[in-house]
Amino acid sequence: MRVRALALRILKQLKNDRRSLALIFLAPLLILSLLYFILSSSNADIRIGVINASESFMDKLYDNNAAAYRMSEDEAFSALEKSRITAVVTVESGKTYIWIDGSNSTKANQAIRIIEMAKAPSMPSRPDLATEISYVYGSGDLTLFDTFSTTLIGFLTFFFVFLLSGIFFLKERTLGTLEKVLSTPIRRWEIVMGYVLGFGAVTLVQSLIIATFVVYVLNVMLAGSLWLVFVITLLTAFNALSLGFLLSTAAATEFQMIQFIPIIVVPQVFFSGMFDLSPLWQKVGYIMPIHYTVDALNHVMMKGHGFSYIMTDVFVLFFGSVMFMIINTKILKNYRNI
Repeated sequence: MRVRALALRILKQLKNDRRSLALIFLAPLLILSLLYFILSSSNADIRIGVINASESFMDKLYDNNAAAYRMSEDEAFSALEKSRITAVVTVESGKTYIWIDGSNSTKANQAIRIIEMAKAPSMPSRPDLATEISYVYGSGDLTLFDTFSTTLIGFLTFFFVFLLSGIFFLKERTLGTLEKVLSTPIRRWEIVMGYVLGFGAVTLVQSLIIATFVVYVLNVMLAGSLWLVFVITLLTAFNALSLGFLLSTAAATEFQMIQFIPIIVVPQVFFSGMFDLSPLWQKVGYIMPIHYTVDALNHVMMKGHGFSYIMTDVFVLFFGSVMFMIINTKILKNYRNI
């Protein structure tokens, strides 16, 4: 009887908790639907720029599920730099030359295999005509972890800071600490900046630890500046910090804060570069902070680019943090007018 009464009480509580019911029944459907549309519309073709090769060679690339484009030398290497293609190939006097973007080891190996299959029937197997492969970015010995390290850095930084900052600010509100602070002459923007800077000091140390650990302990490839990796990681943490503060105002308990994870955090992984998205889904990814984090980290860590290549990503991350802080300041008006 007591067991039955306890079970009925739990069911009644869940019945009145619409957020928990949505998390149990709707969140998995949302993520599965998102995966369905992304994977169904993803373009898995390997894109190859061809400077000089026969039409039969081009046809064999197409037959092996590669999207081949005839380009001039300048066009091809510009497209390779911007990650629009995976490889550049040219055939001169029977010898095949390949320039490859090895920042994604899976795509790079697949592109090399497709090119070798395309030339095999028509090219004589002479040692002096062996394919010459040059890695413009990355290297031939990159592991799968190296390939996805930028995504993992961005996601883990965002996830933990978002969750911890949201719960921290929620406790400040539910325990009455925020109400006491609001009873003082302090202004709303000063409250927001105080919380952001206070918690930001922790994210500063976290970002430095993550960047150093990944490069020097895990030996992940770093072609560019470690300080730029640190700056990108720090901006990502501030973005997650301000967003966590913002969404915590819509939660009443720590469990409700956790409910934002499958809605806010998990979908960002799908737009971080792990999947080959269709042009439509790529546009959706532009509203995801991790998209800019991973793009910037790829430029710095895998391609060795400097600040000029990541200015847009840095600006978006910085602007997003500022925008969330401004909204936080406006929301505090609901608790006190000053």
